[in-house]
Amino acid sequence: MTNARPKTLLAMAPEIAARLITGEARERLVTIADVDPGLVAADFADPAVAGALAEAEVLYTSWWCPPITEDVLARAPRLRAVVHAAGTVKHHVTEACWRRGIAVSSAAAANAEPVAEYTLASILFANKRVLDVARLYREERARLDLDARFPGFGNYRRTVGVVGASKIGRRVIELLRPFELDVLVADPYLSEDLGVAQVELDELFERCDVITLHAPALPETRHLIDAARLARMPDRATLINTARGALVDQDALIAELASGRLYAVIDVTEPDLLPPDSPLYDLPNVLLTPHMAGSLGGELARIAHLALDELARYAAGRPFAHGVAAEALTISA
Repeated sequence: MTNARPKTLLAMAPEIAARLITGEARERLVTIADVDPGLVAADFADPAVAGALAEAEVLYTSWWCPPITEDVLARAPRLRAVVHAAGTVKHHVTEACWRRGIAVSSAAAANAEPVAEYTLASILFANKRVLDVARLYREERARLDLDARFPGFGNYRRTVGVVGASKIGRRVIELLRPFELDVLVADPYLSEDLGVAQVELDELFERCDVITLHAPALPETRHLIDAARLARMPDRATLINTARGALVDQDALIAELASGRLYAVIDVTEPDLLPPDSPLYDLPNVLLTPHMAGSLGGELARIAHLALDELARYAAGRPFAHGVAAEALTISA
């Protein structure tokens, strides 16, 4: 059975659509689907989208898609699938969607790539003490005895800990394979061999020179990284967070960083935009970035095309390659 050129409605913030559905992606979209690429549903109650919503078989969604509630589904009687051109679907795919039996796909695998790349770069720079060295060189403008100042620095045989065997965590492990690093992973739900040592979380924090967080933000993972776990980290170890700010007790982390004992690479915080007086802006042992590790700029095309691949599979009557199951969302992002 095929669904040749299924009627499709874009649902996301208009500014996202303007960046995501361009050039080749736009050409593919109108070839695969019966869609108006200029019509974007940022609000399902908008009368301008009512007709398209009533006819839509597929919603092609992305960031800031409004929730697909029972009321929305009542006005979308033909809806059969949601293809999400971004990561998590938790913000818009509701219980009503699962009850209706809506098929759901996510481009989380495509979004994992730039986050894993950012993480790999952060790990290699952290062990090489690049931030410290660059700061000292800028301040002293003279030849530096780096071995004396940073005994044993470098990446050879250093230990890296991955917290969470998520899509991103697994991709980080893959990217680390060419390097002569010892890699540990901690994940209570991991039941397969990823080719690295699996340890308990406390042991990981005690043994690793760099720890990178890739666990989901769930009620049970809030402040998973608390003062006690941070205290287990070796002196001069680095914590990398590209996952969610809520995973870390931020006050406890700031206290450790202010002491100078630890380093951090922080791309996500709580709140997402820190107040101007946050110490994290000014601490010399912190690399703070504004939630940029995920897909931005030219990387959006990767996400758009993976979602279009999924839309093409649906149109051909084939199952999604990146389908999302409702039960998986209880332990994932």
